[in-house]
Amino acid sequence: MSDYRADGARDTARWTRPAAEEDPVSSLLEQLTSTIEGLASTLGAAVVGVGRGSGVVIAEGQVLTNAHNVRSEQVHVHMGDGRVGDGTLLGHDLDGDLAVIEVGTGDVTPVAWGSWSPGIGSAVFALANPHGRGVRVTFGTVSVVGRGFRGPRGRVIADAIEHTAPAARGSSGGPLVGADGKLVGIDTHRRGDGLYLAIPASTEVRERVQALATGQVRQRARLGVAIAPPRMAAKMREAVGLEPRDGLLVRGVEQDGPARDAGLQRGDLVIEAAGQPVTTPDELFAILEAHDVSTPLALTVVRGTEEHQLEVGFER
Repeated sequence: MSDYRADGARDTARWTRPAAEEDPVSSLLEQLTSTIEGLASTLGAAVVGVGRGSGVVIAEGQVLTNAHNVRSEQVHVHMGDGRVGDGTLLGHDLDGDLAVIEVGTGDVTPVAWGSWSPGIGSAVFALANPHGRGVRVTFGTVSVVGRGFRGPRGRVIADAIEHTAPAARGSSGGPLVGADGKLVGIDTHRRGDGLYLAIPASTEVRERVQALATGQVRQRARLGVAIAPPRMAAKMREAVGLEPRDGLLVRGVEQDGPARDAGLQRGDLVIEAAGQPVTTPDELFAILEAHDVSTPLALTVVRGTEEHQLEVGFER
């Protein structure tokens, strides 16, 4: 392109187009792409398939996953580099939904634990190896922190991280990391509205995992009963002519569980545990969580119209 001067003479000098301003959106997408590629490259070998889910190498010879992914003492582990190893369960926490597996990890570099706690809006990356079919990396942001959800046996897992990184079936047990590639959570529960919940990689969880890696099995006080929803309990008592009363109605007792050994029966109404009133399952779970399994738990139950005092022992 040429220009004309005011006197009509043609200026043969060409215009130099000004440098285009950097597009911030394009720059951000390039950074995001680079981060995802980097995480896939550096962490991919440490993200494994375990049973129906995923897992992550946290130390030489050790894989962390969800307890619900492990169905027996022996489990096949599909490594991120394509190898398949025979793993052995070291320790598990069924209520906390965590398990550590011993398996040959070769020269795979473990994923490091992070010291950063993500907040609402924080960028996070979910990695998974569903059924050992290949590593996936997705990006999302934290939508809620400190959320609770129910684990495999009904107890509440507290302080979960809710995030938007898409996750396919088989992603549970995979690592949730920050942009630095360090562990901030273990993906555990996919919600129906497209969000995912992760157990936080907190100091308390890290200590629990270290204990599991030494072969410990987390023992929590467990009654071995099925509880009817409070509304159903009130209707059932009313149906048999009993006065409504706050408490937890027992609708089933395990044949060989601690509750049956203590004399708890179907139809009993539990009104107190350890001297504290209980009106919701979560109140009972909280008492059981804090209880020392080496000592019996005192229960007050109403059977018909009469109160009974029972003691449940957990050491068997």
